[in-house]
Amino acid sequence: MQYTSIELFAGAGGLALGLEMAGFEHIGLVEFDKYAAQTLKHNRPNWNVLCENIENVTKRNLEKEFNIKKGELCLLSGGAPCQSFSYAGKRLGLNDVRGTMFYHYAIFLHQLQPKIFLFENVKGLISNEKGKTFETIMNIFRDEGYSLQYKVLNAWDYGVAQKRERLIIIGMRNDLSYSTNFAFPNKHSYKPVLRDILINVPDSECAKYSEHKAKIFDLVPAGGYWRDIDCEIAKEYMKNCWYMEGGRTGILRRLSLDEPCLTILTASQMKQTDRCHPIEVRPFSVRESARIQSFPDEWEFIGPIGAQYKQVGNAVPCNLSKEIGLAIKNALRNINISNTDTIVEKIYKSSAL
Repeated sequence: MQYTSIELFAGAGGLALGLEMAGFEHIGLVEFDKYAAQTLKHNRPNWNVLCENIENVTKRNLEKEFNIKKGELCLLSGGAPCQSFSYAGKRLGLNDVRGTMFYHYAIFLHQLQPKIFLFENVKGLISNEKGKTFETIMNIFRDEGYSLQYKVLNAWDYGVAQKRERLIIIGMRNDLSYSTNFAFPNKHSYKPVLRDILINVPDSECAKYSEHKAKIFDLVPAGGYWRDIDCEIAKEYMKNCWYMEGGRTGILRRLSLDEPCLTILTASQMKQTDRCHPIEVRPFSVRESARIQSFPDEWEFIGPIGAQYKQVGNAVPCNLSKEIGLAIKNALRNINISNTDTIVEKIYKSSAL
């Protein structure tokens, strides 16, 4: 069986690459950022990468655009930015989210009716606007004819040396859900730490600390943060952050080889979210950051150094993506394939009414 996939908001390919490792064949990827799109094209010339505004794509006939009939696509994947919706909770269907990036994801879902979809986002989406945004999104998915499961997964549980949580929503088309069940992947028994992956990392560009910042970080022990140095030095460095509430454990944070990385971000050296190298006084390099995100070393990032850090930081870890992809493929394998042609015919008949 051919496991076809289309991915939206593809970024630099963390999700798409993991799904490819799981056995999916991408027939289209949409990504607006020029450097991220160049990264996709450079590493996978055979992928059909559209570098354009997704709004323009959804104005076209998607069946013709991707040469696939409605109901035949195995998987639609991606994670649209989900800002608050003006009409959240009023059950206005797609009108709830018109003008947002999520709207275009929903249009793909509406027009192509894939067998399964994968929607990923930050876990904060569940509580955003007191849950109204999440409720609206889930209602739209249900209105499009899908049964839903969702779970917050931590990449550290799936072969990634990083504490990174993502909300994963899986939707299975209602006419198929009776024949199979989707089960989220089981956690791995061993959780990797930085010592496991920071071995023979290829050379790459690396951001640098200022001389002043480097001298202060040199005082921080591996596994420590601002509380582990002289309080007057920490106070001078932190300035207004010194008076903030909370532990502020991300400030002047130096990681240890015996722990996973904190969530890799899009910028390498922001004051409140520093991730200093365990051994050297510097941020992680681009390639080290990519290792932490479980990208293979041969996956090259295109663009200036800031664009490369951004691409790596925005990605879904490849190993996590692969595990989710294998679980999706298992569900697809169990679908009663003999009914598929009839199902597609029913979709077209209902669309014609």
